[in-house]
Amino acid sequence: MISAVMPTYGRIDIAFDRGEGAYLFTADGTRYLDFTSGIGVVSLGHAHPKLAAVVAAQAAKLWHTSNMFHIPGQERLAERLVANTFADTVFFTNSGAEAVECGIKTVRAHFDAVGDPGRYRIICANQAFHGRTLATISAGGQDKLLKGFEPAVDGFDHVGFGNLNETRAAITDQTAAILIEPIQGEGGIRPAAEDYLHGLREIADEYGLLLFFDEVQCGMGRTGKLFAHEWAGVAPDVMAVAKGIGSGFPVGCCLATEHAAKGMVAGTHGSTYGGNPLAMAVGNAVLDVILENGFLEHVVAMGARLMSGLEAIVAAHPAVLAEARGRGLMVGLACTDDPKPLIAKLRENRLLTVAGGGNVVRLLPPLISGETEIDAALEIIDDSCTQLGKLGEGT
Repeated sequence: MISAVMPTYGRIDIAFDRGEGAYLFTADGTRYLDFTSGIGVVSLGHAHPKLAAVVAAQAAKLWHTSNMFHIPGQERLAERLVANTFADTVFFTNSGAEAVECGIKTVRAHFDAVGDPGRYRIICANQAFHGRTLATISAGGQDKLLKGFEPAVDGFDHVGFGNLNETRAAITDQTAAILIEPIQGEGGIRPAAEDYLHGLREIADEYGLLLFFDEVQCGMGRTGKLFAHEWAGVAPDVMAVAKGIGSGFPVGCCLATEHAAKGMVAGTHGSTYGGNPLAMAVGNAVLDVILENGFLEHVVAMGARLMSGLEAIVAAHPAVLAEARGRGLMVGLACTDDPKPLIAKLRENRLLTVAGGGNVVRLLPPLISGETEIDAALEIIDDSCTQLGKLGEGT
């Protein structure tokens, strides 16, 4: 008999009762160090006092009106995002997949508006992840996500991540845009080289394409810049954002230049919930914290501490670990074999992590994590690798 909750998740048999900062607690008080952040979402940690106060105040005032009316909080957050990014305009959504979908529509609407509707195809990277809708699993192109949902939505061509030659070769008269994650998340924490990002910008400019970045996972301070592409000094034309912008509250957005958004006029796109007063109160509060002096510098410092410790652990446990990679507090541990035993052992030792592609364990701690949390995680990882190594010696 099917469960009341549709059985689409392979859930871990743990339920959490409350959270505090970088920690989660079960009903019996068992404490776990949370280096999943709800898969890169809880950027400011659990039960952040500023967010809790903002949600309570706004919930007592006004939750929702729909986009039939002006929403002051939405206009304020949009203006602040525009002021701090490449973008000129913002559309608010409830999720990352919706933000990517809006970006896809923005690309197509742009070329329709400039009189070239035959240009609609988007070049994407292998091993990408852009969401779970029919269009976004097609953009991702991974067989494991497409299985059972074929045929794939037309309009996406795939090339090697980091391969500029393949990108150039894939361009046709129908090509409209290039879509990539500056750091592939679900694909195994694979950062794009800065030369690659510069090359994509040059190709897009040469062929009159739009450059579209998916920063749903790597954005909103995760790497120590507000957005990951800033490290390379390369600006896109369109960008999808979500996860950390709401720190657990469902908020996403699609940012674009005025040129790219040429076709996005009244009636072309919409969302009933997107950008409602409650979501915008949270989004503005999150941005308040991330833009505070020293916040992003803290992420850089803690990321360096985490990476330094992980590199030492990799060197000490070559039978278990092959590599540590990433940027800021978006880090992947590549295992020599299936990462599931390590993830299970870490969880047994009260550290929560999440799998990624390519035998990778993803470490995505809250951005407010300090030396105490970083060092505690490193100790658990080291101990867990030692325990796994001893198990391996006994087989």
